[in-house]
Formats: sequence, structure tokens, C-alpha cells
Amino acid sequence: MLNFRLGFLIIGTLVIFSSCDNNDDEQDIENSDGVVLEVDASYFLDGTTVTTIPCTLSDGTETDCYQIVTTSTASDHQMGPWCPSNISDGEEAGGIWLESGQVYDVDGEFIKNLASFYNDDTWMMYDANGDIYITSTEEDCINAANPDVGEEYQNFCVECLPSYITDLAQTWVIPVTPVKQSSSSNFAMGGGPFGATGPTVRGIAFNGIEFSGAAPTDAILSAYTLAPFDDAGGHINVHQGYHYHAATGTSTEISQVDGHAPMIGYAMDGHSIHTQLNEDGEEPSDLDQCRGHYDETRGYHYHVDAAGNNNFIDCLAGAYVN
Repeated sequence: MLNFRLGFLIIGTLVIFSSCDNNDDEQDIENSDGVVLEVDASYFLDGTTVTTIPCTLSDGTETDCYQIVTTSTASDHQMGPWCPSNISDGEEAGGIWLESGQVYDVDGEFIKNLASFYNDDTWMMYDANGDIYITSTEEDCINAANPDVGEEYQNFCVECLPSYITDLAQTWVIPVTPVKQSSSSNFAMGGGPFGATGPTVRGIAFNGIEFSGAAPTDAILSAYTLAPFDDAGGHINVHQGYHYHAATGTSTEISQVDGHAPMIGYAMDGHSIHTQLNEDGEEPSDLDQCRGHYDETRGYHYHVDAAGNNNFIDCLAGAYVN
């Protein structure tokens, strides 16, 4: 488990599908000519299928893309646990919670203190024996993840299991060669691979799992449910499968020989995504509004936000697949 102390604050709520702000205003971005690295298909792990297909990008460029098909489950680390069983359980029994830049262990003590955490005495997610109310079936998982949650699921810890998505596959398409733009593109609303005006997903890890938009943590407070992430920053719904809302250093990383932040995947525009911090523990000081910058080794690339911010990157600097 990640070891973070429980704090006291009022937070919003969480549902198990990805969402993000949709800002149609494009912003100018520095368009550096220089090194452009192609996507390296060999970085994707067993369990993903990568093929080359023709595609048209958002700026009209006709080019080659990689089509990446995944089983929607992580092959390089354990998924879960999410909900502890009893308020006496330690940090190894549950997942994590992200709020206001902080990461909290969802252990038994966290569940026990939810009324203080939310400053709301309605929270009581356990019985007289200290056993925590947890969704136990796929039907419960689906119903409790609904934004209009019924009262019967109030004070439940929502836990959707990998066994619910054994037949689910996801397909992603990214350009083989990134095409940097002079203006950034903001992400669309909604779940799934693509939205109405652009990609909703930020990128793809090497295990084929999506880097999702921010979990909408303000949408479930009135339902009095909790849907934790596991230690890898991921959880499941039956439509998206397993997906990440934060980078916690659990999924596969590719180290950089010069001490630069390790690489963890690719954005939907084909630029590489790296961890937040370089080996010296510092975040690069020249990140643009998308959380990207350029160097002569990697070309343009992104650095993810801190895990507690429930975020990866803020926009795309390159063209994406329509």
C-alpha cells in the first residue's frame, strides 16, 4: 500500500467513469522544429495487439497510425484491492483516495472516519461489527456507479472486479509520427476512446490501459458512496474496463539514461508521457499549459501531474485521430 496519513477536509465525490472539463478555447503553444520521435510499438506489453493502419488526423494529415487493442485489464501489476472489509483492516486491505493534491490510504480507519472526513454525520459505511458495506455483484457495481444512485446504495464502498470485464476489449488509435500543432487542443467530455470534438482519453500506458480524465469527485457526495482507486491509481467500470486516474509509479516505466523522468506511455497525439519528476526529484520548470516541453533527446513530450491532483495532462499539443 501507499503510506499516506488520513487528513481532515471536505471533499467532493467520485463515480467510476472518466470525465473532464471541455474548454473549446485553443491556446497557442510553442511549435519547436527539431527532434520528432516515432511511437515505439515494441514498448507495448504482452496482452496488447498493435497493428499499423492508415488514418487521418485532426489537422487533415493523412498518415499511418498504430491501432492498439487491449483486454482492458493490466498485465504488469495486480488490480485492486479497493475496499477494506472491516474498520480494523490495515492499509494493505484497501486502495487509495485522491483529493486536493493529496493521496489517502483507504484503510479501515479511513472508512471509520468518513463522517469527520466529509464533516457530515450521514456517513456510516459499516455495521455494529465494523464490517464495511461493499457492493458484491456486477449488478450492484453497475447500479452504484450510476450518477443517479438509488438510496439502497448509500453508504456503500463501490468495488467493481476484473471478473466483470473478462470479455471487454478497447481499441485505441494514435499516430505513428506525432504532428505538433501551433495551438493546443482541449479534451472532450465523456467516457470511451473518443468524444464529440476530440479524444476524451489522455493517453495509453504500455499495458494498454487508458490514462483517463479526472474522476468527477463532486458527482457522488449526495449518494454517500465511495469508489476508491487501487494503489496503481485505477479502478473498473463495466464500460471502460480497468482505467487509471493517476500515475502512482506502479505500471511499467522505461528509464531514461540521462536522469530524465521515466516514460510511462503515449498521449493520444503520439507524444510520449513521462512521470512528473526527474531522477533529482524535481519537476521540469519549463512545462507549457499542456504539461509538455521539448528537449533534444525526446523531442516534445509530456510530464504527468501529481497523483493527488486526479489528473495526467491538461491538453494535447499534437494532432490526434478523428
